Amino acid sequence: MRRCSILLPFILVLHEPGSQAVRRASSSMADDEAAPAPAPAPAPAPAAGLKESIAALYDECSGPWERLLSDHIHHGFYDVGEDASSNADHRQAQLRMIEESLAFAAVPSPDDPKAPKNIVDVGCGLGGSSRYLAKKYGAQVKGITLSPVQAERGNALAAAEGLSNQFDLVWSMECGEHVPDRRKFVSEMARVAAPGGRIIIVAWCHRNLEPSETSLKPDELSILKRICNAYYFPEWCSASEYVNIAKSLSLEDIKTADWSENIVPFWPACMKLLLSWKGLTSLLTSGWKTIKGVMVIPLLIQGYKKGVVKFAIITCRKPGAA
Repeated sequence: MRRCSILLPFILVLHEPGSQAVRRASSSMADDEAAPAPAPAPAPAPAAGLKESIAALYDECSGPWERLLSDHIHHGFYDVGEDASSNADHRQAQLRMIEESLAFAAVPSPDDPKAPKNIVDVGCGLGGSSRYLAKKYGAQVKGITLSPVQAERGNALAAAEGLSNQFDLVWSMECGEHVPDRRKFVSEMARVAAPGGRIIIVAWCHRNLEPSETSLKPDELSILKRICNAYYFPEWCSASEYVNIAKSLSLEDIKTADWSENIVPFWPACMKLLLSWKGLTSLLTSGWKTIKGVMVIPLLIQGYKKGVVKFAIITCRKPGAA
């Protein structure tokens, strides 16, 4: 089975290249106390119906995305200023995003004895990153879906019950946006990481607040709220919030970077594909949620130009032997 469904929590197990073994795992919901309230952020999507809305969005858009682009449901990485609107290999740019993330986190190369052999892909989508990492490292990769029920409770890795201290690479590509409780999200990633294991989070964020600010500006909040409503993001946070959470959990080697300029070419590339005959037919047969998501792409561009929409990578390491 190749596809990771968002409807039910399960673990897609990818052994060394060639294996397609899948096993289901029962989900559990820990009754932990609520984490402290996050810093002021755009109004979250309504809790009622969030589960169904997220599930429906990915049910609708996964097929058209795969037909037009690839099985990697994330942005591509480009050179700053690159014109990717024509004749660009966008799937290759998506693979470059994976490679740039691994390099930024200083993940050892496949021929290094310390290369990861046990990886978890948090929010595996169609399993594109999972399969790529399994092939690259000859590793076993567990791709975990984030069920909306778990996301509402913040138990991002509840389906991985019993897997504490196990993974030498914990990977999350454009997934944290759907999780309301970022502290619980990062905490669970740290829990399942092995001592010395690396954690990589690539996510949409809003700009960091200035020392004199307590909130974003009203016009910035308005843009982010409209994006939230289209993509069913419960809320936005800043990269600095992720960093502060990592520090509070005593994680080490914490690094972050703003890759916004490196992904900007992906948007006009998507628009060009969508305006092709193949794109229009795929879009018109997909569903309203997908169409609404496409209509919001100009808002992402506007938010980027205003400096409020950021695309960030945050990496860190769990203390202990590498």
